[in-house]
Amino acid sequence: MENLDRKKHWENIYSTKELENCSWFQPTPLTSLEFIEQSGISKSSKIIDIGGGDSFLTDSLLERGYTDITVLDISETALERAKQRLGNKANQVKWVVGDAASFVPSETYDLWHDRAAFHFLTDQNDVKSYAVTAKKALSDRGVLVIGTFSENGPKKCSGIDIRQYSEEGLSKVFENGFKKLKCLNIDHPAPFNTTQNFTFCSFQKS
Repeated sequence: MENLDRKKHWENIYSTKELENCSWFQPTPLTSLEFIEQSGISKSSKIIDIGGGDSFLTDSLLERGYTDITVLDISETALERAKQRLGNKANQVKWVVGDAASFVPSETYDLWHDRAAFHFLTDQNDVKSYAVTAKKALSDRGVLVIGTFSENGPKKCSGIDIRQYSEEGLSKVFENGFKKLKCLNIDHPAPFNTTQNFTFCSFQKS
């Protein structure tokens, strides 16, 4: 899927579906929060959430006292929905409209988080570009937390193909310049009584 089409696709998704009806909906993103807290970063560390859309991770991080949060998403509609929900708290967050495959960071981050955005990059050049960008964007010993559909998870999401990843597959993508900290597989209870299996891993820039 070309970048322009990808953007149109996600603008349409966020314009027509309520968050509670999206498969990625989580009232409290416990796994992401556990990985972030276990990373050992301070509450003032720079965090970027890739493909964060209007998820509740930003709300949860603010509630826990994290003060330097950036959210990147290809859909401006998604970010506007998040801003409206957060109200005045939205002013505490940096919002960036951009494609994860071609994102050029303007600052360095201590933690890079991505739940269910990376697996939409099915072109190998996009995958390689993403890994290079994440490495460049992270500070020394910065932490990458990434969650994708596992090999036991869906093969499509929101009507388009994804790439499934095992622990070994994710480790291979990020073998250059990172060391693996932790990986696990979890079941995400999606709406409409379905379950999606995820591979979650954390890596430290080496």
